[in-house]
Amino acid sequence: MTPALEPLRRIAAYAVATDDGGRVLLVRASSRSGTPGVWSLPGGAVDHGEDPNHTVVRETAAETGLSVAVTGLRDVLADMRSLPHRGVTIHTDRLIYAVSIRGGTLIDRVGHPTDLARWHTRDELARLKLRQFTADALGLGAASADLRPEPAPEFPSFYAYPGPDGLHRAQRFAAYAIATDAQQTRLLLTRIAPGYPGAGRWHLPGGGTDYGEQPGTALIRELVEETGQQGRLIELLGVASHRDAASLGPEGYPIDWHGVRAFYRVIVDAPTEVTIHDVGGSTSEARWMPLTEVTAMDDDQFTEVTAEALKKARLA
Repeated sequence: MTPALEPLRRIAAYAVATDDGGRVLLVRASSRSGTPGVWSLPGGAVDHGEDPNHTVVRETAAETGLSVAVTGLRDVLADMRSLPHRGVTIHTDRLIYAVSIRGGTLIDRVGHPTDLARWHTRDELARLKLRQFTADALGLGAASADLRPEPAPEFPSFYAYPGPDGLHRAQRFAAYAIATDAQQTRLLLTRIAPGYPGAGRWHLPGGGTDYGEQPGTALIRELVEETGQQGRLIELLGVASHRDAASLGPEGYPIDWHGVRAFYRVIVDAPTEVTIHDVGGSTSEARWMPLTEVTAMDDDQFTEVTAEALKKARLA
């Protein structure tokens, strides 16, 4: 058991870079970090309103001295980490990107949270002490160097805080489904209720993940809670990042809102009558819609993330 620590949440983006010899680029945590001497993928926290694609390029350059270009999304992971020396427990939603090297020279950073950046062979990786998310992202087994709280602390699914400009800010990670029947002739959609941003538009089923919850697990849970459908996770399709600098919802005051949403392909093998369990919430309607009808609709009938996800799934 770990002592009671203040719970925090953040979203972060990381790079998987390999050279022509198959070596992987890692950075080492310094004595200024909570896990000195432990190696991890280069990357870091997504700033408010920042696209995670930009985060991974910016953070990799800062930690390694190398300029990279994002070539694809590899995975989305989540973990909890207790840092008693800082008095906090952090849940991090981690976006793992494949990148290519554009140029630069490896640098050492004395006095920073990470102090070394080095290329490592697969054999060397097996002998290193790795952060668990790094081992998971690289398909390696490793004993975690992180202190994990049990049970997960309570943390609100929506949390807004005062920003430097006087507006409240909220950054939220969520998971959504491109959910079809097994024949892929119908798509499950929800409609946003009055009083919420995007009211009246069609949206994907899903929602914010809970503290300590993996995004795929959260999505299957949300699908049942929101529509009564039992789904099967097929693949990660992408991540969308959208900012509304003065969103107005049921809170009644403007919020500088930044949403980062992973969207997945999901199959519902035995569709049933749609049941909205969260009566009075953000969903006013949910239904199975023929794909022929979906593809004939204009983008402005969908929320931003829905339109983007449909294009990624080649359904619009």
